[in-house]
Amino acid sequence: MIETRIKAAIRDVPDFPKPGIIFKDITPIMLDADLSVAITDHLYEMYRDQQIDKIAGIESRGFLFGYPLAMRLGIPFVMIRKAGKLPYHKISHSYDLEYGSATVEMHVDAVVKGERILIHDDLLATGGSAAAAAELILKCGGEIAGFNFLVGLNFLQGDQKLSKYTENITNLVGY
Repeated sequence: MIETRIKAAIRDVPDFPKPGIIFKDITPIMLDADLSVAITDHLYEMYRDQQIDKIAGIESRGFLFGYPLAMRLGIPFVMIRKAGKLPYHKISHSYDLEYGSATVEMHVDAVVKGERILIHDDLLATGGSAAAAAELILKCGGEIAGFNFLVGLNFLQGDQKLSKYTENITNLVGY
C-alpha cells in the first residue's frame, strides 16, 4: 500500500524549523526512485479520469510530483512561485502567515477562463499557501478541480480552509 511506503520513508525532524515542531521531511522519498515512481503512478490512477486541464504546483516541493504527474497525464503544468521569481507578466496574491505575510505569483497567461486546475503541494498544514494558489487561479477565471498533497497534518485542519473552493481534497498520508 502506497500510504505505508510513504510513511516509512518520511523522516521526523524534531525542533525544526523552531522548537516544538516535528517536521515531516519528505526528502528521503527523493532518494528512493522506486517509491517516487510508485507515487507518480498512484497519482496518475487517481486523476486520469477527472477531466483536469492543468496541474498547478506550489513552490518548490509542489513541483516534485506535480510536474511529473502533469507530464504523465499529458497536460500543462503551472508554476505558483514566491514573489519575484517569475520573469513574465504575473498576478499575485498575498496572504497572512502565523508571523507576517507572504505573496505568491503566477504568470497571467498560465490559466485560461474555464480551465479545471488541480493544485498540488507536498504538505497541507493550515492551508494558507494552497488557498492563495486557488485565489490566483480564480483571478484568471479558472476552476479548482481539487487539491492534492503528499502529506496532510490533519490536526491543523487546513482542509477546512480549502473546502470553500472544492470538496476534492486528497492527502496520500495523514498525521
